[in-house]
Amino acid sequence: MKKIGVIALLTGLFIFPLTLSAQLNEIPFFDSKGNVNIATTELDTLADTIAVTQHRRDDIVWSRVVYRVIDMRDKQNYQLYFPTRPNKEYRNLFTVMIDAICDGVNVYKKNPRDIKPEFDELLEGEELSRAFAFDEDKSSDLIQVDPVTNQRTFNNYRYMQYVRNQLKFLIQEIIFYDKHTSRMYSKIIGIAPLYALHPDNVESKETMGYFRGSVICWFAFDELRPYLAKQYAIPNGNDTQRMTFDDFFSQKLYASYLLGDSNMFNRMLLDYVIDPAKVRKEQNRIENELLNFEQDLWEY
Repeated sequence: MKKIGVIALLTGLFIFPLTLSAQLNEIPFFDSKGNVNIATTELDTLADTIAVTQHRRDDIVWSRVVYRVIDMRDKQNYQLYFPTRPNKEYRNLFTVMIDAICDGVNVYKKNPRDIKPEFDELLEGEELSRAFAFDEDKSSDLIQVDPVTNQRTFNNYRYMQYVRNQLKFLIQEIIFYDKHTSRMYSKIIGIAPLYALHPDNVESKETMGYFRGSVICWFAFDELRPYLAKQYAIPNGNDTQRMTFDDFFSQKLYASYLLGDSNMFNRMLLDYVIDPAKVRKEQNRIENELLNFEQDLWEY
């Protein structure tokens, strides 16, 4: 009986400090002024410790690279587009990218002959400014780079004119099968903002020439993740929702449509299909192949 009492006492002494410590570390819902506590300080700390799953090369027995377009006009993507006017609490995805550029994140040149990223040539200096010019003649720069210090800043006035046409993003994604865990994974490799070359004709017919010309630059997604993890996405119907942009992408909460995949012909869907009905048919075919691959592995 005494032995049981000693064990209970020791257990209580061990658990009590942990409970007290947990209570002290709890973040209050309201701050000292009575406002909702967004807790951005904690985000800055978490962004430096992003978990990355490392897969062994020998365990990856199948993979396929696909290209998807995220359209901000899709209701499911509104949390990426709003607010168009950044405030102290929330910014949209494009603003996070602009702030990351000004902070010095790597920006990569697009390939003028191919929509696929290469991640080998950096976009810097005057070239970076011209890439984010407001109109086709490159007369107005959204991003400004000091020629002496190479310090990057952005023109807030031009931003409001620019962002209304920043309606699409292109992502390069790899879908792969890991035999060690016996499951499928997907990972975004790169993301590129697409800009409407003709601001008065946003609804222009989409062709591969349109997409190639609309790619501004490429970001390596893993290099951008620390900035995405520091910013909450604007809530959608639940003001207490706390979801960062990194969470939003990790959970694949965005809507997108397939532009193409890696193939031996090195071409996207719009390179060989023009009719919208046939494009949708090809998109469904590729999506079904991706969905059925894992199930076919375990078919008896």
